Amino acid sequence: MTALTGHSLIAGERVAGTAGTTHAVSPATGERLDPPYTLLDVDQVAAATTAAAEASGPFSTLEPAAHAAFLDGVADRIDALGEALVERAALETGLPAARITGERARTTGQLRLFASVVRQGDHRGVRIDPAAPDRRPLPRVDIRQRKVPLGPVAVFGASNFPLAFSTAGGDTASALAAGCPVVFKAHNAHPGTSELVASAIAEAIAAHGLHPGVFSLVYGPGAAVGQALVADPAIQAVGFTGSRAGGLAIVRTAQARPTPIPVYAEMSSVNPVFVLPGALDGDVDALATAYVASVTGSSGQLCTQPGVVFVPRGDAGDRFLATTTRLVDEAAGQVMLTPGIARSWREGVETRSSRAAVLARGSEGPGGNAPAPVVHAVSSSDFLADDALRDEIFGAASLVVRYDGADELTTAAERIEGQLTATIQLAERDHALAAALLPVLERKAGRILANGWPTGVEVGHAMVHGGPFPATSDSRTTSVGTLAIERFLRPVAYQNLPDALLPAALRDANPWNLTRRVDGVLQPGGA
Repeated sequence: MTALTGHSLIAGERVAGTAGTTHAVSPATGERLDPPYTLLDVDQVAAATTAAAEASGPFSTLEPAAHAAFLDGVADRIDALGEALVERAALETGLPAARITGERARTTGQLRLFASVVRQGDHRGVRIDPAAPDRRPLPRVDIRQRKVPLGPVAVFGASNFPLAFSTAGGDTASALAAGCPVVFKAHNAHPGTSELVASAIAEAIAAHGLHPGVFSLVYGPGAAVGQALVADPAIQAVGFTGSRAGGLAIVRTAQARPTPIPVYAEMSSVNPVFVLPGALDGDVDALATAYVASVTGSSGQLCTQPGVVFVPRGDAGDRFLATTTRLVDEAAGQVMLTPGIARSWREGVETRSSRAAVLARGSEGPGGNAPAPVVHAVSSSDFLADDALRDEIFGAASLVVRYDGADELTTAAERIEGQLTATIQLAERDHALAAALLPVLERKAGRILANGWPTGVEVGHAMVHGGPFPATSDSRTTSVGTLAIERFLRPVAYQNLPDALLPAALRDANPWNLTRRVDGVLQPGGA
């Protein structure tokens, strides 16, 4: 088992920072956790980006089998960390061991999924238009296209997913799968968890004979190191999950560079749920129970938590609210990730309580860092009149909006900002209303659900975890699922190059046996 050192890991070497120290703190007990973590200064971070730039060339040209074996090797070594990883992550986040265990499986599962993508090779986007010298009125030259890695990527760890959106999480996994070295800025709330996982990545890099600059883990103070990382000319793209303020600060820095770079930031979402009248014809208690579970699970600290739910006026809607009230009143607060997050949650709830009626409030959990879940209620007219009611509160808080008729519902949907998800609860008799609502929701959200709840994100080929601003900084992408690899690639065309000079993916012999589009016709490769 790797011992914690409290130092950054730059290109395989432990590096003590010179800009002070920090400790992880147990959010459940307030206990300071050892070891202390040294923080890098800006000059020290440059060693990581320099190493990443040096690794970029050889890593970007790895043969698919070797590349995929490396990703599998990372997953295997994370699994081999065993219960020590679960215990440390639970200590640093206050999340239950079962949640951490599931998140570890998701983390290693998506690494192995990306390994399968690399083996198949479709992400390389090979297109070949062979020369046509006899074409009239003009001959056609030979043009071949493939996608190439952007280069080193800076990834910022998320507070709410210490594994799946952290050191070896979705952004890191997709960047490594694209062939891009990663410089990972650890979240200072769970540094020990990050070091354990980073050690597993470094071991896999060494075992597979790769350049050590393929991955570095850096700890730094405040925003200074993060901003320096984004501004560093070696960095070619950024992956970020966090607050809107943090994401926009990174976007501004990236766009102010002499050569701007793309930032893929997931930032803010209230994930509206539209309960149509027919959905209340069935088991209203079961519907309300599922709603409360989605709001309060993981103390509401999920980017897909249903922060706004539209419920029709009338007896059935009243029954839904009555069950919701009872369940929330009976609920106890769960430990939040950090005291700072709990403080922001309380401030958001206080602001909303001055604008909306409290429908239900649970009880505080133990330790002072587990605020009581709360649900507010307003009319649709008040919701439309007050922009602040549409703000995200990160944690176990939600807003019920009562509406009369289809026009009020579609008007409210039009006024909502960009979202990660939008959900419709419906029955067959609601299909006409849902059909009118869907075009609006397509413009507003990256994922549209029917008769479910948005918490829980499947990692697969068809998933979209993204959406229009401010859900993300680029609505054309996803941070979950295999399509995430596309963020870190760009197309390059090669015109009339001799076969011997072409990249392997474009040669006539197709040595990597890739699926390719030749003269517009898809030609399947093999596994």
